[in-house]
Amino acid sequence: MSYILTTQCADDVGLIAKITGLCHKNNLNITRNNEFVDKDAQRFFMRTELTGEPQSDFLEQLRSLLPQGAKLALHNDAKTKVVLLATKEAHCLGGMLLKQFEQTLNIEVLAVIANYADLEPLVKGFNVPFHVISHEGLTRSEHDKKVADLIASYNPDIVGLAKYMRILSPEFVGRFDGKIINIHHSFLPAFIGAKPYHQAFERGVKIIGATAHFVNNELDEGPIILQDVTHVTHANTAEMMAKIGKDVEKTVFCKALQLASEHKLFINGNKTVVFS
Repeated sequence: MSYILTTQCADDVGLIAKITGLCHKNNLNITRNNEFVDKDAQRFFMRTELTGEPQSDFLEQLRSLLPQGAKLALHNDAKTKVVLLATKEAHCLGGMLLKQFEQTLNIEVLAVIANYADLEPLVKGFNVPFHVISHEGLTRSEHDKKVADLIASYNPDIVGLAKYMRILSPEFVGRFDGKIINIHHSFLPAFIGAKPYHQAFERGVKIIGATAHFVNNELDEGPIILQDVTHVTHANTAEMMAKIGKDVEKTVFCKALQLASEHKLFINGNKTVVFS
């Protein structure tokens, strides 16, 4: 069997030796290892790929060797379960559904939930359950609770916001803390509001891009996972820039979910540790 062990804890002397020594004691072969120490926060992060069959109390054995409060997980090769939220834009959602169809990611999209029905034909074409929960006539908290209850019924590992154009309530964010991944254009904090690409066109920008991040209660300011950019010129219209930007958004969103599915992401305060 293949496993991925993820470890994060307070930094201390000999942590790598303790972890690898216990793996050896359990007859586990380490095939790949990445580690990082945040010297400012005095935090240790490690991702270890293993083969073999660990003892049933392996994590308890390891926890006894590490500083108090260590966060440990041992992941098998099961697909990462994802629920996607969407509104009307198809590019990020379609990109993820196509990746799943091609079996290029270790991800299973359990369902898509939207507040409009526009994307139902796209989703049904990939044989993925599609749910509409309209926000009409509901307060933000009421709508969020309905959506959150439906998400919880699927018990996903990750909630992906595939251009879900709704501001989430603190209650919603808290219910799926550390599990929500969002995508947005990288103009923020510039060009806030409607038609950001038109605003950028008016300013004559030369670079556009996208940012994927974990969601917290600060709007679009959660820990950044991944960013990418592409160049534009004076010859690009606002509409052309929007199309180019959507391609970048799709790519960055899919890559961020891929990193999550490979257990390469660690939240470190308002930053992330991302192993390649």
